Amino acid sequence: EVCTRFRMEFQLNWGSRPKRLCIFVSKYDHVLWDILLRHKAGELDCEIPLIISNHPDLEPVAKSFGIRFEVFKITKDTKREQEQREIALMKELEIDVIVLARYMQIVSDEFCAEYSHRVINIHHSFLPAFIGSKPYHRAYDRGVKLIGATAHYATANLDEGPIIEQNIERVSHRDSVDDLLRKGRWIERSVLVHALRAHLDDRIVVFGNKTVVFDE
Repeated sequence: EVCTRFRMEFQLNWGSRPKRLCIFVSKYDHVLWDILLRHKAGELDCEIPLIISNHPDLEPVAKSFGIRFEVFKITKDTKREQEQREIALMKELEIDVIVLARYMQIVSDEFCAEYSHRVINIHHSFLPAFIGSKPYHRAYDRGVKLIGATAHYATANLDEGPIIEQNIERVSHRDSVDDLLRKGRWIERSVLVHALRAHLDDRIVVFGNKTVVFDE
């Protein structure tokens, strides 16, 4: 009745089974390691039956945790076809939520629509100031005093989906580019796991292009 009155969409989850997570990766491994180690430690209430990548580099990581690893090479000509294959596989494995763990490909509008508010992306918070490659190097050259990370639901508007979690850390003239990269990786891991945990716990309400995230 409440949802009808306010024209809200809702899902009823009795918690009868853990959500099933698929992780998309490329070559960066820091976010992947953090998720897998936290899951192994019992900090994430989910199952991880699948890791998908556009490169084979991180397959040894998946194998060390006994997780299926599939490579779908992406080119401009094969992108849509490969995404359809990825979606078919995820449906077969009953995937509930997807994490883009520094996956260096732009997912299509159709992909986001298929898993609306179920694709979580993580990126540095320099956007839109430092777009493109080597944002930490450009931020260093600019002399920024704060670095941060943003976790959000992926939508057709690229990095403009509903924000779930953010965090920052101060930097100074004493920090080198390597220091910024190190601090950035730490923040990305922390922000993403907070966002993922909130989604797994069903503590997020999406309203327009915003979210309400309830405390644990």
